[in-house]
Amino acid sequence: MTLLVVGLVYAGYVGVRGLLAVPHSETCVATADGGSAELTPEQTSNAAVITAVAVRRGLPTRAATIAIATAMQESKLRNLRFGDRDSVGLFQQRPSQGWGTEAQILDPVYASGAFFDVLVKVKDYETRPLTEVAQQVQRSAYPTAYARHEAEARALAAALTGMAPATLSCDLDPPAKPGTTAAIVTALAAHTELTGRAADGAVSVEAAGATAWSVASWAVAHADALGITAVRVADHTWSREDGTWIVTPAHAGVTISVSAA
Repeated sequence: MTLLVVGLVYAGYVGVRGLLAVPHSETCVATADGGSAELTPEQTSNAAVITAVAVRRGLPTRAATIAIATAMQESKLRNLRFGDRDSVGLFQQRPSQGWGTEAQILDPVYASGAFFDVLVKVKDYETRPLTEVAQQVQRSAYPTAYARHEAEARALAAALTGMAPATLSCDLDPPAKPGTTAAIVTALAAHTELTGRAADGAVSVEAAGATAWSVASWAVAHADALGITAVRVADHTWSREDGTWIVTPAHAGVTISVSAA
Protein backbone atom coordinates (compact mmCIF):
# COMPACT_ATOMS: atom_id res chain seq x y z
CA MET A 1 0.00 0.00 0.00
CA THR A 2 2.81 2.38 0.92
CA LEU A 3 4.53 1.81 -2.43
CA LEU A 4 1.25 2.44 -4.24
CA VAL A 5 0.72 5.74 -2.42
CA VAL A 6 4.28 6.84 -3.11
CA GLY A 7 3.85 5.93 -6.77
CA LEU A 8 0.63 7.92 -7.06
CA VAL A 9 2.18 10.92 -5.35
CA TYR A 10 5.20 10.83 -7.69
CA ALA A 11 2.97 10.44 -10.75
CA GLY A 12 0.96 13.42 -9.58
CA TYR A 13 4.13 15.47 -9.08
CA VAL A 14 5.37 14.65 -12.56
CA GLY A 15 1.99 15.53 -14.04
CA VAL A 16 1.79 18.87 -12.25
CA ARG A 17 5.39 19.70 -13.15
CA GLY A 18 4.57 18.99 -16.78
CA LEU A 19 1.57 21.30 -16.66
CA LEU A 20 3.62 24.07 -15.05
CA ALA A 21 6.63 23.72 -17.35
CA VAL A 22 7.28 26.80 -19.45
CA PRO A 23 7.37 25.99 -23.20
CA HIS A 24 10.67 26.65 -24.96
CA SER A 25 10.67 30.14 -26.45
CA GLU A 26 12.57 30.58 -29.70
CA THR A 27 14.74 33.67 -29.44
CA CYS A 28 17.51 35.45 -31.29
CA VAL A 29 20.03 37.64 -29.49
CA ALA A 30 22.46 40.19 -30.90
CA THR A 31 25.11 41.66 -28.61
CA ALA A 32 27.39 44.20 -30.25
CA ASP A 33 28.41 47.85 -30.36
CA GLY A 34 27.60 48.39 -26.70
CA GLY A 35 24.03 47.16 -26.95
CA SER A 36 21.95 44.01 -26.93
CA ALA A 37 18.67 42.99 -28.54
CA GLU A 38 16.53 39.92 -27.92
CA LEU A 39 13.88 39.26 -30.57
CA THR A 40 11.69 36.55 -32.02
CA PRO A 41 12.92 34.80 -35.17
CA GLU A 42 10.29 36.69 -37.19
CA GLN A 43 11.51 40.06 -35.94
CA THR A 44 15.13 39.09 -36.51
CA SER A 45 14.52 37.96 -40.07
CA ASN A 46 12.84 41.29 -40.84
CA ALA A 47 15.80 43.17 -39.37
CA ALA A 48 18.03 41.03 -41.59
CA VAL A 49 16.08 42.02 -44.70
CA ILE A 50 16.33 45.71 -43.82
CA THR A 51 20.07 45.39 -43.27
CA ALA A 52 20.61 43.34 -46.43
CA VAL A 53 19.02 46.11 -48.51
CA ALA A 54 21.28 48.68 -46.85
CA VAL A 55 24.38 46.55 -47.47
CA ARG A 56 23.61 45.88 -51.13
CA ARG A 57 23.12 49.63 -51.66
CA GLY A 58 26.52 50.31 -50.12
CA LEU A 59 25.04 52.32 -47.25
CA PRO A 60 26.81 52.69 -43.90
CA THR A 61 25.89 50.67 -40.82
CA ARG A 62 24.32 53.85 -39.42
CA ALA A 63 21.67 53.70 -42.15
CA ALA A 64 20.70 50.18 -41.11
CA THR A 65 20.61 51.27 -37.46
CA ILE A 66 18.22 54.13 -38.22
CA ALA A 67 15.96 51.91 -40.33
CA ILE A 68 15.84 49.09 -37.77
CA ALA A 69 15.08 51.51 -34.91
CA THR A 70 12.30 53.03 -36.99
CA ALA A 71 10.75 49.65 -37.76
CA MET A 72 11.03 48.64 -34.11
CA GLN A 73 8.97 51.68 -33.16
CA GLU A 74 6.48 51.55 -36.02
CA SER A 75 5.71 47.82 -36.16
CA LYS A 76 7.89 46.04 -33.58
CA LEU A 77 9.69 44.64 -36.63
CA ARG A 78 6.60 42.82 -37.86
CA ASN A 79 5.25 43.05 -41.39
CA LEU A 80 1.79 44.27 -40.38
CA ARG A 81 -1.18 44.24 -42.74
CA PHE A 82 -2.90 46.93 -40.68
CA GLY A 83 -2.17 50.22 -38.92
CA ASP A 84 -3.29 53.78 -38.46
CA ARG A 85 -5.56 54.65 -41.39
CA ASP A 86 -3.93 53.01 -44.43
CA SER A 87 -0.53 52.36 -42.83
CA VAL A 88 0.93 48.89 -43.43
CA GLY A 89 4.21 47.01 -43.33
CA LEU A 90 7.43 47.21 -41.35
CA PHE A 91 7.61 50.99 -41.42
CA GLN A 92 3.84 51.61 -41.41
CA GLN A 93 4.14 53.43 -44.71
CA ARG A 94 0.95 54.77 -46.28
CA PRO A 95 -0.08 54.30 -49.92
CA SER A 96 -2.00 57.58 -49.68
CA GLN A 97 1.25 59.41 -48.93
CA GLY A 98 3.05 58.08 -51.98
CA TRP A 99 5.08 55.25 -50.46
CA GLY A 100 3.76 52.74 -53.00
CA THR A 101 0.83 50.38 -53.34
CA GLU A 102 -0.23 48.28 -50.37
CA ALA A 103 1.17 45.17 -52.06
CA GLN A 104 4.52 46.88 -52.62
CA ILE A 105 4.79 48.16 -49.05
CA LEU A 106 4.03 44.68 -47.70
CA ASP A 107 7.18 43.45 -49.47
CA PRO A 108 9.94 44.05 -46.86
CA VAL A 109 12.56 44.50 -49.58
CA TYR A 110 10.53 47.19 -51.34
CA ALA A 111 9.56 48.89 -48.07
CA SER A 112 13.19 48.99 -46.92
CA GLY A 113 14.29 50.40 -50.24
CA ALA A 114 11.60 53.09 -50.09
CA PHE A 115 12.76 54.05 -46.60
CA PHE A 116 16.39 54.32 -47.70
CA ASP A 117 15.40 56.35 -50.79
CA VAL A 118 14.20 59.08 -48.44
CA LEU A 119 16.84 58.58 -45.75
CA VAL A 120 19.79 59.26 -48.03
CA LYS A 121 18.28 62.64 -48.91
CA VAL A 122 18.29 63.73 -45.27
CA LYS A 123 21.23 66.07 -44.72
CA ASP A 124 23.90 64.73 -42.35
CA TYR A 125 21.86 61.64 -41.51
CA GLU A 126 25.00 59.78 -40.44
CA THR A 127 25.88 62.25 -37.70
CA ARG A 128 22.60 63.80 -36.56
CA PRO A 129 20.60 62.28 -33.65
CA LEU A 130 18.80 59.15 -34.78
CA THR A 131 15.38 60.32 -33.65
CA GLU A 132 15.68 63.56 -35.67
CA VAL A 133 16.59 61.70 -38.83
CA ALA A 134 13.93 59.01 -38.42
CA GLN A 135 11.31 61.68 -37.82
CA GLN A 136 12.31 63.55 -40.95
CA VAL A 137 11.75 60.37 -42.95
CA GLN A 138 8.58 59.20 -41.22
CA ARG A 139 6.78 62.38 -40.04
CA SER A 140 5.47 60.53 -37.01
CA ALA A 141 3.06 61.84 -34.37
CA TYR A 142 5.61 60.65 -31.79
CA PRO A 143 8.88 62.21 -32.97
CA THR A 144 11.02 61.30 -29.96
CA ALA A 145 9.97 57.65 -29.68
CA TYR A 146 12.63 56.28 -32.03
CA ALA A 147 15.49 57.03 -29.62
CA ARG A 148 14.40 54.33 -27.17
CA HIS A 149 15.35 51.64 -29.71
CA GLU A 150 18.77 52.96 -30.69
CA ALA A 151 20.96 50.64 -28.58
CA GLU A 152 19.11 47.53 -29.76
CA ALA A 153 19.17 48.72 -33.37
CA ARG A 154 22.92 49.38 -33.19
CA ALA A 155 23.55 45.85 -31.93
CA LEU A 156 21.43 44.32 -34.69
CA ALA A 157 22.94 46.48 -37.42
CA ALA A 158 26.50 45.73 -36.32
CA ALA A 159 25.81 41.99 -36.31
CA LEU A 160 23.81 41.88 -39.53
CA THR A 161 26.17 44.05 -41.58
CA GLY A 162 29.03 41.75 -40.60
CA MET A 163 30.89 44.51 -38.79
CA ALA A 164 30.65 42.53 -35.54
CA PRO A 165 31.25 38.85 -36.41
CA ALA A 166 29.60 36.02 -34.48
CA THR A 167 27.39 38.35 -32.42
CA LEU A 168 23.97 37.14 -33.58
CA SER A 169 22.73 33.74 -32.40
CA CYS A 170 19.31 32.10 -32.47
CA ASP A 171 18.04 29.44 -30.05
CA LEU A 172 15.52 27.48 -32.11
CA ASP A 173 13.43 24.34 -32.00
CA PRO A 174 14.13 21.57 -34.51
CA PRO A 175 12.73 22.43 -37.96
CA ALA A 176 9.00 21.78 -38.28
CA LYS A 177 9.61 20.71 -41.88
CA PRO A 178 12.67 20.14 -44.06
CA GLY A 179 14.30 23.18 -45.58
CA THR A 180 15.23 23.39 -49.25
CA THR A 181 18.32 24.80 -50.88
CA ALA A 182 16.11 26.29 -53.61
CA ALA A 183 14.25 28.42 -51.07
CA ILE A 184 17.53 29.68 -49.59
CA VAL A 185 18.95 30.56 -53.01
CA THR A 186 15.76 32.45 -53.93
CA ALA A 187 15.57 34.39 -50.64
CA LEU A 188 19.29 35.17 -50.69
CA ALA A 189 19.04 36.64 -54.18
CA ALA A 190 15.90 38.64 -53.36
CA HIS A 191 17.36 40.15 -50.21
CA THR A 192 21.08 40.49 -50.89
CA GLU A 193 21.35 40.15 -54.70
CA LEU A 194 24.07 37.54 -54.13
CA THR A 195 24.16 34.19 -55.89
CA GLY A 196 24.15 30.98 -53.91
CA ARG A 197 25.13 27.60 -55.35
CA ALA A 198 23.20 24.58 -54.13
CA ALA A 199 24.74 21.13 -53.77
CA ASP A 200 24.46 18.21 -51.37
CA GLY A 201 21.91 19.82 -49.03
CA ALA A 202 23.81 23.09 -48.66
CA VAL A 203 24.14 26.48 -50.31
CA SER A 204 27.57 28.01 -50.77
CA VAL A 205 28.20 31.71 -51.27
CA GLU A 206 31.49 33.21 -52.42
CA ALA A 207 32.20 36.10 -50.07
CA ALA A 208 34.89 37.30 -47.69
CA GLY A 209 35.36 39.64 -44.76
CA ALA A 210 32.37 41.64 -43.55
CA THR A 211 30.31 40.56 -46.56
CA ALA A 212 30.72 36.91 -45.63
CA TRP A 213 29.71 37.61 -42.04
CA SER A 214 26.73 39.64 -43.24
CA VAL A 215 25.54 36.68 -45.31
CA ALA A 216 26.17 34.30 -42.41
CA SER A 217 24.19 36.48 -40.00
CA TRP A 218 21.40 36.77 -42.57
CA ALA A 219 21.27 32.97 -42.72
CA VAL A 220 21.10 32.60 -38.93
CA ALA A 221 18.33 35.21 -38.83
CA HIS A 222 16.38 33.21 -41.43
CA ALA A 223 17.15 29.78 -39.97
CA ASP A 224 13.68 29.36 -38.49
CA ALA A 225 11.80 30.29 -41.67
CA LEU A 226 14.07 28.41 -44.09
CA GLY A 227 14.86 25.25 -42.12
CA ILE A 228 18.55 26.09 -41.87
CA THR A 229 20.50 23.80 -39.55
CA ALA A 230 24.05 25.14 -39.77
CA VAL A 231 26.01 28.13 -41.06
CA ARG A 232 29.77 27.98 -41.58
CA VAL A 233 31.91 31.06 -42.20
CA ALA A 234 35.58 31.94 -41.66
CA ASP A 235 36.65 30.02 -38.53
CA HIS A 236 33.20 29.76 -36.94
CA THR A 237 30.12 27.57 -37.27
CA TRP A 238 26.61 28.20 -35.96
CA SER A 239 24.46 25.12 -35.51
CA ARG A 240 20.77 24.93 -34.78
CA GLU A 241 21.43 22.16 -32.28
CA ASP A 242 23.81 24.28 -30.19
CA GLY A 243 22.16 27.64 -30.89
CA THR A 244 25.48 29.45 -30.79
CA TRP A 245 28.74 30.06 -32.66
CA ILE A 246 31.71 27.79 -32.02
CA VAL A 247 35.26 27.99 -33.35
CA THR A 248 35.95 25.53 -36.18
CA PRO A 249 38.67 25.11 -38.85
CA ALA A 250 39.01 28.00 -41.31
CA HIS A 251 36.55 27.94 -44.20
CA ALA A 252 36.36 29.98 -47.39
CA GLY A 253 33.07 31.70 -48.19
CA VAL A 254 29.79 30.84 -46.49
CA THR A 255 28.08 27.45 -46.36
CA ILE A 256 24.42 27.26 -45.34
CA SER A 257 23.07 23.79 -44.57
CA VAL A 258 19.43 22.74 -44.41
CA SER A 259 17.54 19.96 -42.65
CA ALA A 260 17.28 16.63 -44.45
CA ALA A 261 14.00 15.61 -46.01
